[in-house]
Amino acid sequence: MTGLASGEFDIAITGFDNVVAYVEGQGEAPIGAQPQFFGFMGSDDSFLALVAQPEISQVAELRGRTLSVDAATTGYAFVLFDMLERAGLEQGTYSVRKVGGMAQRFDDLRRGGSSATLLSAPYDLIAQQAGMHILQRLKPPYQGNVAAACRDWAEAQPGLVSSFVRAYVAALRWLATAANRAHACEILMRNVPEITPELALASHRLMLREDGGFSRDGLITPEGVERVLRLRSRYGKRKLNEPGKYSDLRYWQLAFARADNKG
Repeated sequence: MTGLASGEFDIAITGFDNVVAYVEGQGEAPIGAQPQFFGFMGSDDSFLALVAQPEISQVAELRGRTLSVDAATTGYAFVLFDMLERAGLEQGTYSVRKVGGMAQRFDDLRRGGSSATLLSAPYDLIAQQAGMHILQRLKPPYQGNVAAACRDWAEAQPGLVSSFVRAYVAALRWLATAANRAHACEILMRNVPEITPELALASHRLMLREDGGFSRDGLITPEGVERVLRLRSRYGKRKLNEPGKYSDLRYWQLAFARADNKG
C-alpha cells in the first residue's frame, strides 16, 4: 500500500478491505488517507480458513489464546474477529499478535508461535497435512483480492488498465479449464516447495470450486463488497455504505467492450 501510494507500483493485487481501509485513513502503514485508491477488478473470495494447533479442535477453544494476523486493522483481521465472535469469543477474550503475510503466519503457526491464524490455500492444506486443524472456512460471499490502483493513474491510461483486466481474466479462465489442471498444479508446486502433487490437486479443486474461490469473470461482486463494508463498519467503528467510493468497474467494462468489438 505504501508503494502504491508513492507510485513505486502502478497496480496492487490486494485484499479489498485494504483498499477500503486506506481510503478511509484506517490503514496500518502511516501514510494517511488515500482517497485515490480504488479496486477495478475482482480476483477471488480470499480462500480463507481458520487453522489451529493440533490440540485445538473447535473455535471456542481459542479463548485465552494468542492468534496471529497480518495487521490488526486491515487485511483479513476483521474476518477473524467475526469468526470468533460468532463462536462466542468477544474481542478481549483472546490476544492478537501481528506477524506478517501468509508465509510468515504459516511459519509462525508451524513453530508454535501462535495458537491459530487465517490461512489461504495451499497453506491451509499444508498445515492440515502437518497435523493442524482447519476449524472453519470463510463462506462466500466475500470480496477477497482485487486489482487496485490510483484513480489519476488509471484515468490517464484506460487502455493499459483494460488490457490488464483482459489478460488477468484470460488467466482465470485458463485456470478453470479442466485440460489445464495438470499444468496449473505444476506451476503451483514450483512456487510452493512444501506442496506435494496431491496437495496441489486439492488446492486447485478448492480454489476453483463452483461455489467460490477464484473469479471466472474478474468482477467485483456487490454482495462481496457489502460484506467487507459491513465488517469494517462494525470493527472499524465507522459506518460505510458507499461501494462506489472504493471501486470502479468502468475499466472492466471497457476491457470487454473492446473484446466484443474485435469479434
